[in-house]
Amino acid sequence: MQNAHFDPYGEPVAYAEPKASAPGSRLMLRAGTGLFWSLVVVIVAARAAYFNPDFAATFGQMASAIKSIFGV
Repeated sequence: MQNAHFDPYGEPVAYAEPKASAPGSRLMLRAGTGLFWSLVVVIVAARAAYFNPDFAATFGQMASAIKSIFGV
């Protein structure tokens, strides 16, 4: 027994068997997925390597400099 599929408006959608994907598209999918996750790893590693714990303190220094310049 097939499950009924509905579109967002509640209308039934005809069920079609999924077609076998071409080997090239499967290769492109794997390459894109690998590229995405490798970029994620590189970005997270770079952020960890160049992490500056005093970065938040610079905002306080800028706020006090702005207060002293504008006299607020």
